Amino acid sequence: MKKVIPLVSATPAAAHFPGGKLADTRGRPMRDLRISVTDRCNFRCVYCMPREMFGADHPFLPYDAILSFEEVTRLARIFVGLGVEKIRLTGGEPLVRRDLHRLVEMLAELGVEITLTTNGSLLAKQAGKLKAAGLDRVTVSLDSLDDATFKAMNDADFPVAKVVAAIDAAAAAGLPVKINTVVKRGVNDQDIVRIAERWRNSGHIVRFIEYMDVGSSNGWRMDDVVPSAEVVKRISLRWPLEPVGAHYAGEVAERWRYLDGAGEIGVISSVTRAFCSSCNRMRLSTEGSLFTCLFAGSGHDLKALLRGGASDERLRDEIAAVWQRRDDRYSEVRTAETAKQRKVEMSYIGG
Repeated sequence: MKKVIPLVSATPAAAHFPGGKLADTRGRPMRDLRISVTDRCNFRCVYCMPREMFGADHPFLPYDAILSFEEVTRLARIFVGLGVEKIRLTGGEPLVRRDLHRLVEMLAELGVEITLTTNGSLLAKQAGKLKAAGLDRVTVSLDSLDDATFKAMNDADFPVAKVVAAIDAAAAAGLPVKINTVVKRGVNDQDIVRIAERWRNSGHIVRFIEYMDVGSSNGWRMDDVVPSAEVVKRISLRWPLEPVGAHYAGEVAERWRYLDGAGEIGVISSVTRAFCSSCNRMRLSTEGSLFTCLFAGSGHDLKALLRGGASDERLRDEIAAVWQRRDDRYSEVRTAETAKQRKVEMSYIGG
């Protein structure tokens, strides 16, 4: 069981935020909500759910402990009222949650951007339903185009070809696609240029992510990190790049455009170029706990209020209070010692 902190009553949010925007102690607005719909996954990626920690006997959450689609939608509606403009569904692997397109359909009625991050293993069969339900975009995790390397990283003997086919299926269904690649030195960094080449001129955007000390089980070391500046340099030596401005304040990925017009890439530099100062994300766990940082050690229990008969106004006030007290800046103060601290696993709150 994860450690959660009981929520406390707050000054009514509506009285202080008539425009629906909240600011935390560092003046950061709440814009994005990431919702984990399951703590289960059919992969055992070495940087997220290593098999030695998440084996056959791992105690995943029972079904009645996780939030229902109706509960998720109720909370999401309150978040939207507080200024959230984008909702991302995560996991675990969100597509192992049965009938996920139903939740997408419910959330689409809120009038904000709905996105999904997936490992792609189940995407080909569900892409059409997800698009029809109102999904705006999908992000697919793919860490290598070399089959042996990819299988070693996902530790589920799942082939690259099926993920690539899923990306094609999603695009054919009308979903814009982004590809996320976590880069770990000595493991898959030799594939950076190959991955960039595969999706040049495709309309898809690859985002290279620095290997992070998420959770407490992936054995992170600074020596394993390939800085985003190095990623950009390697690609630029083959196809020159130029920086592009952010789409919006607080955008996580730094954008780079090919000078020959072949599209763009992104880099996410949480380790070497921390972006805590503009972080605008709140995370809702599978069982209804709020986390204000990917590297948090504990969350704030909403499920007890939700199932205890709390009104929407009470829930709104409590969410507002959590954000107003937020002062997280973990990536700005990261050290080898903080990396050893106990943190919630990424599979529990999503990336």
